[in-house]
Amino acid sequence: MGKRLKISGQLSVEELERRYRAATDGASRSQWQIIWLLASGQPSEAVAAVTGYSKQWVRKLAGRYNTLGEPGIGDKRSGHSGRKLSLSADQQAALAQALEGEAPDGEAWTGPKVAAWMSVQLGRKVHVQRGWEMMQRLGYSSQTPGRRHAKADSESQEAFKKTSRR
Repeated sequence: MGKRLKISGQLSVEELERRYRAATDGASRSQWQIIWLLASGQPSEAVAAVTGYSKQWVRKLAGRYNTLGEPGIGDKRSGHSGRKLSLSADQQAALAQALEGEAPDGEAWTGPKVAAWMSVQLGRKVHVQRGWEMMQRLGYSSQTPGRRHAKADSESQEAFKKTSRR
């Protein structure tokens, strides 16, 4: 027989079942189910098997519920806004204005060029991916033309475009 986890008696087994059945989002619903089953006396191995979660997660959730009570239930990722933006609002406005013109090298802006601009503004190295992301955040995309095959015949391609169906 598996180990039985003790669930603090903050809510009755009947109330836990009601919370489980009334939950509207998937994370809360499955977590209330786990707590309800544990409070009903089910061993953690059986609860893990029924719910599809690992025994480790079942134990962790039980500990969180015993410590925090009802606030410990639910998807804790939803309140996480992710990494803070590295550029201030003023710096973003300055970048948006810079993107209206040409890049410092006289050509079109690209993610790496934006990352280099951000590096100067922030005084630290900025990965090129952050440059692409900032361009997208500000509503821009790289305007560099696609690569062409070295043996491509542009006249034949244009003739094909004119005669092909659309």
